[in-house]
Amino acid sequence: MLRGIDLSTSGLVAQRQRMNTIAGNIANAYSTRDADGNPSPFQRRFVTFSESSNDFGNDSNGVGVDFQVEIDTDKAPRMVHEPGHPDANEKGYVAYPDINMVTEFVNAVEASRAYQANVASIDMAKQMANTALRILA
Repeated sequence: MLRGIDLSTSGLVAQRQRMNTIAGNIANAYSTRDADGNPSPFQRRFVTFSESSNDFGNDSNGVGVDFQVEIDTDKAPRMVHEPGHPDANEKGYVAYPDINMVTEFVNAVEASRAYQANVASIDMAKQMANTALRILA
């Protein structure tokens, strides 16, 4: 019973990190400088999931979730012609992050639904435990 809660909790943590990563992408969609103030567009982050190496102390078939935040280095920056911008290159183009807001919002909805599913799973496990205790009492 508790194993199911542990598995769902690992899913909650992973989806929370995914939401935080998406929020960071949206917040930095127009960032043209890095943390040190140097002209360098923000690079989109994304979360990848894998099976957890934690066995949660049981030999059951279920596995938890591990996550890794990665930087998307495959996409080139989005170049916008803004000659008056302080970060414009010699041709007047500014390098902005290639972050698609629609994609980020769709990912946020998906992460939110997965989070809700894990919460529902935990609630169901708690109800089952309460019912079992009532039967035994």
